Amino acid sequence: MECAAAPASGLDIPLSELEFRQLQGLFYERVGLQLQPVKKSLICGRLAKRLIALQLSSYQAYYQLLVSPQGRAELEVAIDLITTHETYFFREPKHFEFLSQRILPQLRAQDEFRAWSAASSTGEEAYTLAMLLDRERAQLPWSIVATDVSQQVLHSARRGLYVMARGERIPLELLKRYCLKGRDRYEGHFLVERVLRERVDFRYANLIDENPELGQFDLILLRNVLIYFDVPTKLKVLKSVVDRLKPGGWLMVGHSEALHDTALPLELVSSSIYRKVGR
Repeated sequence: MECAAAPASGLDIPLSELEFRQLQGLFYERVGLQLQPVKKSLICGRLAKRLIALQLSSYQAYYQLLVSPQGRAELEVAIDLITTHETYFFREPKHFEFLSQRILPQLRAQDEFRAWSAASSTGEEAYTLAMLLDRERAQLPWSIVATDVSQQVLHSARRGLYVMARGERIPLELLKRYCLKGRDRYEGHFLVERVLRERVDFRYANLIDENPELGQFDLILLRNVLIYFDVPTKLKVLKSVVDRLKPGGWLMVGHSEALHDTALPLELVSSSIYRKVGR
């Protein structure tokens, strides 16, 4: 069975089973993304326009470009197109309530608080953290590192410009304090205040790597990304992430991503919220 991409000048570009397996293996190797056979149409829909733009007649030719030294930039484009980046401010709000009510009050006397948004996408999660930390630790030092495997979404995140719908769950007090309403050509958008944008360090990082250069954190958000990995990759990512967590530090995962039989030094504190054993 072959999947036909959108027509370009009357020409359909089929994706064969072999070509799908090649692309499937490439995305797994580079970013740990597990593309099930049902995702074949997704690859067709998202990559067909690249074949057209590059004037390539087959996915085999596109694959050969991606694995070649001169195809590194195009591989980033392909990763951007295949990975999912849908998010919004204050997603899964119980995590942020726990942060404000339980974690931060316990650490008021701590000199520094470091948080990592480990799959930051377009930045909504990181800026949500920044709003809360700026409010709760106004006179105390804090910092946020936000990472993603997509350079495109990191560029968007650094800009801090969003459509209004993405901010519907921002409490009014924080919306007024940290967001600027767009006008004229930015009507229907809002911009995160510069004071917050400058406090979040957006960086490229691949979660299947160990990333020791990121340092140690008091809080790590690794939410709604583990579901895209198979079990071996999930365990590898979790071990690497937990290594970046200080003893006694907190790890939050997506509500559908309960951690079982990981043999990691974590204790379940609340639904999808874990603490590293050691303090």
